[in-house]
Amino acid sequence: MRTSTVIKALLAVTAATPLLCQAESNLQTGTGSPLTATAHVDFTITIPKFLFLRVGTGNGAINAAGVFSTAPATLGTIDGITWAPTPAQLGTGSMAGTGGDQTNGVETAIVVANNGAVTLTSQTGGALNDGAAGDTISWSQISVAATKNTTVAVLPTPTLLDTGTGSVTVNPVSGKIVAQDAKWTYSYLNATVPPAGTYGGVGVNNGRVTYTASVP
Repeated sequence: MRTSTVIKALLAVTAATPLLCQAESNLQTGTGSPLTATAHVDFTITIPKFLFLRVGTGNGAINAAGVFSTAPATLGTIDGITWAPTPAQLGTGSMAGTGGDQTNGVETAIVVANNGAVTLTSQTGGALNDGAAGDTISWSQISVAATKNTTVAVLPTPTLLDTGTGSVTVNPVSGKIVAQDAKWTYSYLNATVPPAGTYGGVGVNNGRVTYTASVP
């Protein structure tokens, strides 16, 4: 009876041994000093690729320490920059705009990404026009100056063109992380005296610029 019990116990140990080997465990016996056993754990961290662009009013900011924060954001408010020179001001030189989230024709611009250099482009539908009258003002009459906001590196602005696409490359300051902002100040160069009319507008008469950011 005892022999049978011992045999059953040995069979149970023998059956369990492969399970010990397959699992992440390690049983060591002996008189060695030290006696050691090892086990392993695999860790995985998956970071999503992301890209954030803000021009004007919206969520998202970079603080003085270079830390980016944002609430979930979607396309929403589109800011407007306007000029209304008086007859005496026409053709007399650069004018600051009205509007923008920082007022006086100044927009907050932010790009944040984590996968290398960002390509930032601007696209128009052609020169600003006054509708049926057929007169135009070239986008070359709108200048955009990029100045420091919070980050050391100032986010550059693509040139506004009547045809084609303006483009700049925003390179990472270190590694693959891009986190740059700027104040983009829009000015009307006011170098000529155009025919009377309202040029551009809210989504009409080629008055809208589309900014696009992309990463590999």
